[in-house]
Amino acid sequence: MSKATVMAVVNQKGGTGKTTTCENLGIGLAREGKRVLLVDTDPQGSLTIALGHSRPDDLPVTLTDLMAKVMQDQPLAPKEGILPHEEGVELVPANITLSGLEVSLVNAMSRETVLKQYLETVKDSYDFILLDCMPSLGMLTVNALAASDQVLIPVQANYLSAKGLEQLLQTVNKVKRQINPKLRIEGILLTMVDYRTNFAKEISTLIRDTYGRRLKVYDADIPRSVRAAEISAEGVSIFKHDPGGKVAEAYRSLTKEVMANAEKRRKHQLDQLR
Repeated sequence: MSKATVMAVVNQKGGTGKTTTCENLGIGLAREGKRVLLVDTDPQGSLTIALGHSRPDDLPVTLTDLMAKVMQDQPLAPKEGILPHEEGVELVPANITLSGLEVSLVNAMSRETVLKQYLETVKDSYDFILLDCMPSLGMLTVNALAASDQVLIPVQANYLSAKGLEQLLQTVNKVKRQINPKLRIEGILLTMVDYRTNFAKEISTLIRDTYGRRLKVYDADIPRSVRAAEISAEGVSIFKHDPGGKVAEAYRSLTKEVMANAEKRRKHQLDQLR
């Protein structure tokens, strides 16, 4: 049985739809019969809150505890700290204690790979592991990139968001060169696209023209929507909240693209083994 595909959902800019994408892509994959683990690597705990845990600081075990155990060489119990969700995914939650852990990582042995070491202990139980990264390029994000096979970059369809993309791509390339040679960019996802404005269309075209030659830009754009903004308060995905809406439709398309890419890669790896 092959191990999970690990994907970091990352952008150092806040407000690009990382958490929404991580949640809805994860649940989209689970709806297609995949075994999915979502990992909140952001001390703000946005993904944890979005999946129905409105007070993450009260949770008994979070990613902080699991990474601390790895750093101290302590054994982990099976499924320790992993929470089930009604829509078929499982979650490793996070809370504010993770920012303290980020500080202690700086002096840790093999500090860039602590998260990777943790994920190695659970990888066999899943098809996909999605990491919701914090909006910075600090030690936790580097840990997420070091642990991942691929990177999905949500980009808001505006100029400043597109500008920050270069810095992020440099960080990804640096991690690839120095720590994780198998890291690749799975794709750029345009989010919060407001098709009523010409500006959004122009940015969409600009990003596709600028990066489309080097990198995959997903066919699915995620439209701007009030309904999508409401789900974080409800603890459920867009598929439950507004199944017939255009955002759910966009995340369905994205899920299919991600699965098709994974299948292509699997075939390619099998061909190379022959």
